[in-house]
Amino acid sequence: MLARTGLRGALLLAMAGTIGCDRLTKHLATGTLAGTAGRSFLGGAIQLDYAENPGAFLGLGASWPPATRLIVFATATALGLWLIAALARRLRGRPALVGLGLIAGGSVSNLADRLVSGRVIDFLYVGIGPLHTGIFNVADVAILAGGILVVAFGRHAGHPASMPPA
Repeated sequence: MLARTGLRGALLLAMAGTIGCDRLTKHLATGTLAGTAGRSFLGGAIQLDYAENPGAFLGLGASWPPATRLIVFATATALGLWLIAALARRLRGRPALVGLGLIAGGSVSNLADRLVSGRVIDFLYVGIGPLHTGIFNVADVAILAGGILVVAFGRHAGHPASMPPA
């Protein structure tokens, strides 16, 4: 029981940490980058540039009516959180549960932006030569990292005997 509580704690800590870091960085980006020219580092490989994205990943749904966007994205987030709760009951390894916490935290933080302003604050861009990202935020990084952890360490769901110690 104590071990299971510790695993749930890892999920909740990852979720709370992600929300806190994302909210703080968005606050800083709004205060220092909004209305200014972007900042470039490492020869342009990393750029900080304030943007408000009304859509989802790479602007998906940006042209939809605001009410439709809110309903679709809030519903998708709610379903995702329900799925995370269901998976958290099955997964036994700390890395996979931390991954679920990162996904949940990033999703909740981006949803908070949508609920407050109808847009998600983005401010990071990475590009090296022909390879580049769209503009993103800390919540997006957490969602991606969490997905990688779940895929890499979640394959032993429901089989605690086959997993290495957490």
